[in-house]
This record gives sequence, structure tokens and C-alpha cells, in this order.
Amino acid sequence: MQPLTGLFQLKDYPNLLVGLTAPDDSAVYRLNSEQAVISTMDFFPPVVDDPYSFGAIAAANALSDIYAMGGEPLMAINLVAYPDGLGMELLSEILRGGAEKVREAGAAIAGGHTVTDKEPKYGLAVTGIIHPDRIIPKGGAQPGDRLILTKPLGSGVVTTALKNGRAEEAHVTAAVASMSRLNRDAARIAQEFGVHAMTDITGYALLGHAHEMAHLSQVDFHIQYASLNWLPGAIQYAQQEHFAGGLFRNMEYFGQWVSITEPIQESERLLLYDPQTSGGLLMAVPPKHSDDALKALIAAGDTASIIGDVTSGSGMIVLE
Repeated sequence: MQPLTGLFQLKDYPNLLVGLTAPDDSAVYRLNSEQAVISTMDFFPPVVDDPYSFGAIAAANALSDIYAMGGEPLMAINLVAYPDGLGMELLSEILRGGAEKVREAGAAIAGGHTVTDKEPKYGLAVTGIIHPDRIIPKGGAQPGDRLILTKPLGSGVVTTALKNGRAEEAHVTAAVASMSRLNRDAARIAQEFGVHAMTDITGYALLGHAHEMAHLSQVDFHIQYASLNWLPGAIQYAQQEHFAGGLFRNMEYFGQWVSITEPIQESERLLLYDPQTSGGLLMAVPPKHSDDALKALIAAGDTASIIGDVTSGSGMIVLE
């Protein structure tokens, strides 16, 4: 249910190119024939213990929605909820982690707002820019496209294992590095090779976000399980059942659009619904460019792979 739908009619806001119709990763407003503004925001409680790393991850996650549209960030506003009595040293480290990640993205922190809360939360409202004709939508995949995923999966089970006191330090280090990595290079490569559709993999997991793309494109996605890359420790922690609660909500809702044609273990099936934080970009790439795009992504440092293909359909995800 969307109770505000009737208040804002598309005909009244012709320059709001993305935001009032099909859902996407960010809103986009056209300023003129050459420029459009991208706007998004995201924040959440800590997913790791180190405050600096938490700030960097939260910032990378918020910036990712700009990159998922194919754009470039311009500035960001801090969004902070923080408990009384917790001390300013931890908050300073959270903000430093976020600020240095924003600076790495070529943008600036231009202010913010803080409220008191029982649990720390941090994120950003981000403003970006893109040419109106170069927006990469979530719903533009075409039959014949190849699917590329730019980061390994499994951050949800690794961070849940950390919360449960069972994660190995090396596995946490690898997960933090992946979650902190900007999708900037991947977005630029997507523009270079004419990607038809794109989204980032976050809380709805691989299958949830893949379904969103497929449904909005009115196609089916065929994904090869063996082609997926996993963070170190992810399969181990799934076998040990370190699952976040969001995994089961994802499975309950998105499972109706998933068909698994090859036998896989139950822990492997559950991993496909694992909520991600600051995950990679899922791209629908024209087949003539897919190999070159993959090579460019790997050369830029992404742990990318071709994970499947697009066929005619109605939004189903077929695991093969």
C-alpha cells in the first residue's frame, strides 16, 4: 500500500524523471537538457564493532544508490542518531569513517542532523548528478543481456556471526573491506559499456533485488549458482545457521518468484536470501559488451563475475 500515491501526480512534476512511477534506487530530477539531480538517503545501526569501519560502510552504502543510477555524488548530509552518555569519541570515529569515504567518492559532507536515540544509527542523505539521457534504470533489462555482479555475497551471515561472537577476524576483515568499497568504478564502467539496467544488492538480498529488476523489466533472470562469489567464511557461517532475521522475511516474500532447477543444500538456498550491506551492483549488460565489461571491472579491482542471463518472461528468478 502506498498511501501518498494520490497526492503527487506525474503530470504535475514532468521534470521528476524517477520517483513517482516505478520504484528505483534514487529519485532523479531534471534541471535542464544536460543535468539531472539524483537524491537518496540511507542509515542503519552498527553492523560491525569498529566505529570507524561502521561509518565507512554506512557511507559507502548510501553512496551506492547514486552509483546504482549510473551517477556521481556531489555532496552528502550526515544523519545521526546517538545515545546520551555513550561519549563523543565513538561518534567522532563514526563520522570520520563516513567523511573519509565521502571524500574518496569526490564529494563533500555539507552538514547534518543529530537526534538522541537508544541505539546508534548513522547514514547519509546524498545528492548526485547525471545526464538525463544516461540514467541507468532498475527496469531496463532486455532478453539476451548477461548478468554481472560486482561484489561477493555473504556480508549478512558474516556480520551476524560477528554479533554472535563466532566470526573469525580474517573473515570480518574481508567483509569490512568489501562493504567499504565504493561502487564508483563499477558505475563508470556500466556507463562505458551501455548497461541496460542496474541496481545494488542490499537488504532484499540477491534474489530480492534480482526479482525487482526482472519484474520491472518484464523478463526472467537465469542465475547459475556456481558462478556466484562468496565472502570468506560465508558458506561456513550459513552452515552454522548464523542468519539475520531479515533473511527469512526475504525468503517468505520473494520466494514466490524463485525457481530452483538444480539441487543445492538448504544452507546454500538460504544464503541467496541473505540481506547484504553495501553490496555490489547487479548489471544487465548487452551480450556484445559483457566480456569486455567483466575484464574492465576486474582490472578496476572488483570481484566481479558473469552470473547469468536474461530471457523473456515476467519477473521469475531461475536458479540453475
